[in-house]
Amino acid sequence: MVMEKLNSNLYLQNCYIMKENERLRKKAQVLNQENQALLSELKQKLSKAKNSANTIPDLNLSSSSNTNPPSSS
Repeated sequence: MVMEKLNSNLYLQNCYIMKENERLRKKAQVLNQENQALLSELKQKLSKAKNSANTIPDLNLSSSSNTNPPSSS
């Protein structure tokens, strides 16, 4: 009788643990998806910023080469 009660208690605890694990697994999956979306967004922003930074020096170089023709006129 004592063993049966102990087994019943252990079974209930095990069921609770499995249910909690499933809940946490789903939560982790949602958080992982959010992380992936945020990482993708950050990579896009960094890529755009890098491209913008690369075009700014080119514009400055072309504007400095434009200053030579007026001085020769």
